[in-house]
Amino acid sequence: MAASSSIVELLAFSILLFLCSSSSAQSFRPKALVAPVTKDASTLQYLTRINQRSPLVPVNLVLHLGGEILWVDCDGKYVSSSYRPVRCRSAQCSLARSIACGDCYSAPRPGCNNNTCGTFPYNPISLTSTSGELAEDVVSVASTDGSTPGRPAAVSRFLFTCAPAFLLKGLAKGATGIAGLGRAKVGIPSQFSSGFSFRRKFAICLTSSTGVVFYGDGPYNFLPNVDASKLLTYTPLLINPVSNAGASSAGQPSSEYFIGVKSIQIGDKEVKLNTSLLTIDADGKGGTKISTVNPYTVMETSIFKAVTAAFVKEAAARNITRTAAPVSPFEVCFGAENILSTRVGPSVPWITLVLGGQGAKWTITGANSMVDLRDSGKNVLCLAVLDGGRNPGASIVIGGYQMEDNLLQFDLEGSRLGFSSTLLGRQTNCANFNFTSSA
Repeated sequence: MAASSSIVELLAFSILLFLCSSSSAQSFRPKALVAPVTKDASTLQYLTRINQRSPLVPVNLVLHLGGEILWVDCDGKYVSSSYRPVRCRSAQCSLARSIACGDCYSAPRPGCNNNTCGTFPYNPISLTSTSGELAEDVVSVASTDGSTPGRPAAVSRFLFTCAPAFLLKGLAKGATGIAGLGRAKVGIPSQFSSGFSFRRKFAICLTSSTGVVFYGDGPYNFLPNVDASKLLTYTPLLINPVSNAGASSAGQPSSEYFIGVKSIQIGDKEVKLNTSLLTIDADGKGGTKISTVNPYTVMETSIFKAVTAAFVKEAAARNITRTAAPVSPFEVCFGAENILSTRVGPSVPWITLVLGGQGAKWTITGANSMVDLRDSGKNVLCLAVLDGGRNPGASIVIGGYQMEDNLLQFDLEGSRLGFSSTLLGRQTNCANFNFTSSA
């Protein structure tokens, strides 16, 4: 049965490759694509922008690294002459791993058609899932040579889900859906790869202002002439065998990205942990996930306590004193008096994630470990790590703040993550991609 399912999925993916390639046949073949990523100050969510529909309109989407598919609100002003609902039992429906079939008992419109493939879009902020209509429409973003944006590149039959407006609850103001960058064959990276015949790779470089997402391989150039693709260390991407999406079928693996943290060091000292929590069990629990919808890193309680205790001890050795009162949502804060500033952030003990691979280590410096609250009237800096409770899904979730000014490349074909660690030491950052010029 599993072999039969794999054959059907392979056939469906081959058909999608043909459809996407055919739909892009009249346009040029870019080697990579690029889109901006901004951070919403109110929700701390990261947003990207695509152009969709006929005629094209800009669409703002919350970036969900592990999201299975692009979904947008179709209850609003969705007007497009190129919208096509996907029919039940079609190749595209199989590719989306759906066996649902739906009808609509009102006038046909985007999101409301008969004999259409049903999917279950998921909002990772409100933790809500509902039914939606699988569809195709034009999606366009800028091409790139790795240094500047180029001419627009479009896929005319890009798969996405039409969702009801209530699913937008909790998303940043102006967002009309979710940009799913997950491992699924209908994820945005895979569809762009199929449409333009480049490798299934993408890279994100987040920042507190305007960062960037690249679809395709490097170079990934940042001013002043730093190619971040040459700075990468690699570690395997792990597959969680159990999906935690809002609605998923039995046996469906997760579309989210996991890596193998073997140990954690504070300074140069290893933290004593229950290492069984660092592996993914048969129920899909445990392990380390990378997430753009978590603003800060979250750790299972015993890991959190061990890491924060070790951090406080190492900080004290530098005459950095923990304050008595926490500052929500942070539990561990320090007086700012003895914390110096450096190129890579506040001068505090570095946190090192020792990863699977040949000596792979992800170093988290003060720029990514400490949140400076002095602008809010509090003379403290807080450790940007939160307690996730005793029984979370993943034992460690690496949040967006820890990724800022680090370039992360997700190689879906090679099943590996490339990471730069902080770019600040290279005298650049993720806001230094040149969006103001054209190739």
